[in-house]
Amino acid sequence: MLELNFSQTLGNHCLTINETLPANGITAIFGVSGAGKTSLINAISGLTRPQKGRIVLNGRVLNDAEKGICLSPEKRRVGYVFQDARLFPHYKVRGNLRYGMAKSMVNQFDKLVALFRH
Repeated sequence: MLELNFSQTLGNHCLTINETLPANGITAIFGVSGAGKTSLINAISGLTRPQKGRIVLNGRVLNDAEKGICLSPEKRRVGYVFQDARLFPHYKVRGNLRYGMAKSMVNQFDKLVALFRH
């Protein structure tokens, strides 16, 4: 499970969330511009640090503001596809997504892509 219970203020905007989400499968986040989608994903991935609260993934604390715990992004093992999904503009989407992927994960990647084709 992904447990989200935190507050983060950026400028004049405050994102407050208290939700528990499944940690398997695919979760999509959508909303109007300025709703906090990118702020939420940045906090989960470790690119930003919430000022209050906790983020816990499958019992592993990723962030706990009160205890001073904040795992670095590379230690969180969370996938993130940016809105501009072109890390390398000369690659197609598939090339960008597969960049740096271990060869052992190719079958998993192909199965995931197949989910979106239907």
